[in-house]
Amino acid sequence: MYYKRLLIANRGEIALRIMRTARDLGIHTIALYTELDRQAEHVLQADEAYPLQGNNLQETYLNLNQIVEIARKAKADAIHPGYGFLAENAVFSQLCADNGIDFVGPDANAIELMGNKVNAREFAKSIGVPVLEGVIGDIKELITAANEMQFPLLIKAAAGGGGKGMRIVHKKEDLKGALESTSREATTYFGDGTVLIERYVQNPRHIEVQILADKHGNVVHLFERECSIQRRFQKVIEEAPSPTLTPELRKEMGNMAVFLAQEMSYTNAGTIEFLVDEDLNYYFLEMNTRIQVEHPVTEMITGIDLVEEQLAIASGRKLKLRQEDIHMKGHAIEARIYAEDPENEFIPSPGEISFYKAPKLFEGRLRLDSAIVGPCTIHPDYDPMIAKLVVWDENRDLAIEGLHHALHNYEIHGIKNNIMYLHTLLNTSYFKRNKISTHFCQNHNDELMQKMKEDKLEIPAFLFQISFALFELNREKVDSIWEEIGYWRQQGTKLRIVDEEVLDIEIISKNPYNIKIYNTNYIIDNVSIDGFQLMLEFNGVRYQFYQSKNTEGKSFVSCQGIVREMIRWSEIQSNIGDVGVSDQKEGDGRILSPMPGRVVKIEAKTGQIVAKGDVLIIVEAMKMENSILAPFGGVIGNVFVSEGDQVKNAMELIKLEAVGE
Repeated sequence: MYYKRLLIANRGEIALRIMRTARDLGIHTIALYTELDRQAEHVLQADEAYPLQGNNLQETYLNLNQIVEIARKAKADAIHPGYGFLAENAVFSQLCADNGIDFVGPDANAIELMGNKVNAREFAKSIGVPVLEGVIGDIKELITAANEMQFPLLIKAAAGGGGKGMRIVHKKEDLKGALESTSREATTYFGDGTVLIERYVQNPRHIEVQILADKHGNVVHLFERECSIQRRFQKVIEEAPSPTLTPELRKEMGNMAVFLAQEMSYTNAGTIEFLVDEDLNYYFLEMNTRIQVEHPVTEMITGIDLVEEQLAIASGRKLKLRQEDIHMKGHAIEARIYAEDPENEFIPSPGEISFYKAPKLFEGRLRLDSAIVGPCTIHPDYDPMIAKLVVWDENRDLAIEGLHHALHNYEIHGIKNNIMYLHTLLNTSYFKRNKISTHFCQNHNDELMQKMKEDKLEIPAFLFQISFALFELNREKVDSIWEEIGYWRQQGTKLRIVDEEVLDIEIISKNPYNIKIYNTNYIIDNVSIDGFQLMLEFNGVRYQFYQSKNTEGKSFVSCQGIVREMIRWSEIQSNIGDVGVSDQKEGDGRILSPMPGRVVKIEAKTGQIVAKGDVLIIVEAMKMENSILAPFGGVIGNVFVSEGDQVKNAMELIKLEAVGE
């Protein structure tokens, strides 16, 4: 047996992922939880669980002393940190060792060396691994150094990772503000505000190589993953193998990754990340000294359980794998499902999920890593990723097709999410032909947004409206009453609803249904309703709709991943006064928070004159900073919040008065 008792110092889908392998190996699993996570799936599935005392991340999931103390109390043999949180914390790794607990990951020296981008770059350069030249220093020194560099430049948090603490600067006048913002974000998330600047490569690819290294000097690679589809440097879609690399370059980069790991005496799982330019030159970016979010695509093409290998290595076993025994089969693509609003600058969208239906899983072909199994609340304290949908098939085209189908059968109500955005992105000719780069999402944003709106119209709006009406009438169980008194034969029934506009839906008859909206009649056949599911047929096409209501009484209707929010006119009065950001009229001086979160910086002061587009306030939510801009030029009247305040969605932050008011 690898271990008897394993504490998992994480939460959500990665905690469940680790438990799955541990359970298969007969290892007793121990979970951690905060008050918010008391009923979370990773807590319910663990063999035992312990509460974390504290009110924020620093006091709970990032409190290494408390976690080690719990591990000792629970008599854990080892701690698996997953990714994020303490996974790349050298002090935590050493603290585990000092307390006689195995850390399922590399030792403190390796984490410290690779955890800082500057140190990692210098080490890679010293052993002959290609790197991009960069400059480090305080903000004043970096501004001076930038005078000798060609824009655009890339700013990075030296201790960063996971896409956090990175910004592109195109103009010299934007450099100071970007450096300050990046440094502030780096301090918040990594405890180190050090930043560096480097040459920005145009149209690069992001290619990473998965390695495994035991404590006996054996190192292998499990080929590469391509993660070029990113937004704000956060990966969105990953695939393996890379459709970009030639067989020769694949072998060279794999060998280079193994060489780097050997030179630093690395142990456990790790990922060497490279930037590849248009001429297929590659440059070392960083090393992630942990298991990656996107590890499932590697597992799908190799058949190797990376968590099992991690546990074996940490317990001192030799690798059973030899490089010549590791082969690729087929193609795998992973799409990250985020709680965010693509049509509103991708702002985080925490809140209540009122209905959740995942696509049907197929062993070895369709995999879903998620901690969500039904209605729940997505909290703003944590990362906005809520699931990873992974499809394997014999080739890339079939894998893309399979992922399309899976996304069409993924229904989430109550929060904004990126399911339709992913569907649209995958369907572009650019992605299908692999004509992409890490800037693809940014460069094609307007095009993607327009195409996503068009994709949402694939299913006519009136079918959603009709479905909502039928759901509502069925909920009241009025059908049987109408039939008994002959109501249908005499005058039918009418329902007034709101779906972006007020409209009347008149049901004239049924079997088949004759339904009138405005002056148009629609014939709907073969209607069947079973709770929250409704099947109907229109023009020979069969559709399946789902409905749910959240605790605030808001109704949602969805079909093939497309969700519309509706409400009955009779219920509209109860919602008057719930004004959101989208309800603001042009010239309205109320500056509202677009999300729940924390105020990290206030740029505006009472009496200050601002121009349209100026940054007024920065709100942090779900590990991202969101700048709120002035919608028009004017004078700051009142500032209602202070830095550090927690704010709610649609809460008024600032009053902006037009000049002359």
